[in-house]
Amino acid sequence: MDTPVNRLGLDVLERDDLRRALEEHDFAAAFALIKKWGGLSQNKIATSCELTPGKVSHVISGQHQITSMAVVRRIADGLGIPGALLGLAPRPWEKQAQEPMPPPTEDCRPSEEVPWHPHAAVGLADHLTRSDLVLNRRAATRALSATAVTGAALLDTLEGWLQPAGADSHTRRHGRLGTRDLDDLETTARTFRAWDHQYGGGLRRKAVLGQLNEVASALDEHQSPAVEQRLYGVMAQLAGTAATMAWDLGHQRRAQDYYLVALRSAHAAGDTAFGANVLAGMARQMLYVGRHQDALELVRLAQDGVRTTAGPRLRAMLHTREAWAYAAMGRHAAFRRASGQAGEALSTAGPDEPYWINYFDTAELAGVTGGRLLDLARQDPRRHAPTAAQEIRTALDQRGPEASRSHALDWIGLAECHFLVGDITGAVESTHHAVGAAARTRSGRVRSQLAQLYPYTVGRDATGPLREARDRIRELLAT
Repeated sequence: MDTPVNRLGLDVLERDDLRRALEEHDFAAAFALIKKWGGLSQNKIATSCELTPGKVSHVISGQHQITSMAVVRRIADGLGIPGALLGLAPRPWEKQAQEPMPPPTEDCRPSEEVPWHPHAAVGLADHLTRSDLVLNRRAATRALSATAVTGAALLDTLEGWLQPAGADSHTRRHGRLGTRDLDDLETTARTFRAWDHQYGGGLRRKAVLGQLNEVASALDEHQSPAVEQRLYGVMAQLAGTAATMAWDLGHQRRAQDYYLVALRSAHAAGDTAFGANVLAGMARQMLYVGRHQDALELVRLAQDGVRTTAGPRLRAMLHTREAWAYAAMGRHAAFRRASGQAGEALSTAGPDEPYWINYFDTAELAGVTGGRLLDLARQDPRRHAPTAAQEIRTALDQRGPEASRSHALDWIGLAECHFLVGDITGAVESTHHAVGAAARTRSGRVRSQLAQLYPYTVGRDATGPLREARDRIRELLAT
């Protein structure tokens, strides 16, 4: 079972200097060591411990000392620190962590020795959804804090994507789903995907997990071949939505688990296009955790699977993920080449591609390209920030507030562009737009990006308008 300790990792907690700092309640040293060795940013520490980023900053700098035991308990629970290290009684989650969770069946574990037969996805979906649905919100936040698998341990398990599906030898009882039932399920999956695209995870996630569990149960019965293939397609869609919702909430390992269900389900359904889309989602996850080469390998695996079948929008989207990886690796020429290929592919797109890729239009391309240029601008503001701002403005002009999550991310990106070039007036205006847009979505990713904007507003020379923008960010992040 995943435990809160996974937020830091046992190897981090076993460091003598960190244990000594925790035992002495020296949180200035403890937070600094957690940032260095635990891979948690200052904003992540603040969010996990229910503190403001400013309070964490003051603690690390020695301007503030934590003396309240209520705050110490929040730190223990938020970061997964055993109570004994902080002079507390064992925390409730420590007892829960000792209760073993039933493991997935042998043929559902990601292993290169396990054939990619269809029923493997069913068992894994059933295990994941049952375990997630029985956890309350606080326990779920702790249990889902494990880090994502990376490198060969991840990539080698996905090679079966390019091979035909194995035979399904499971004995099952007869099911009775008909065409009308499938129509309803496909409509539901489409609705859930629209929810995620507009609002992010949050309160809707359990509805998706419940529906995914029902579909897995239906696939555990013997349906007609036509119904079964469509059911696997529905399960792929629902699992893909569950994965992006988990990722949006910062549950990296769980997102990866659901991506695997989605990929295996798409494989069983013979839907290589959606499978490539799932691999692109996994690549995006790797990019966010700094595994750029892993991301590039995943994109190439996706491209290999649909080299002769992908439509223009899907090809364009895959090229942007490729460009993202190149930008993160500092390969500027390769980034420009892949971005150009994305634009060329999208210019030939028509209305005859699957609904789930229709979101990728010229506005999305501009937003994604602007985001990557912003990554480069953090290293070289004068060269890249103006171009990044231009692309982001194009995205804002074309997709508007109805895009919700993307709209908020665009405004946050534009505000950072202004900060990078020293345009405080433009930065303040964009920050107010960003906070207003962020308030209309429950996306964890939006709040995470807004938290990364916060440090630009901090400083002794901050003007009145800048302090007002900072207060609005702080107020939203505190809710």
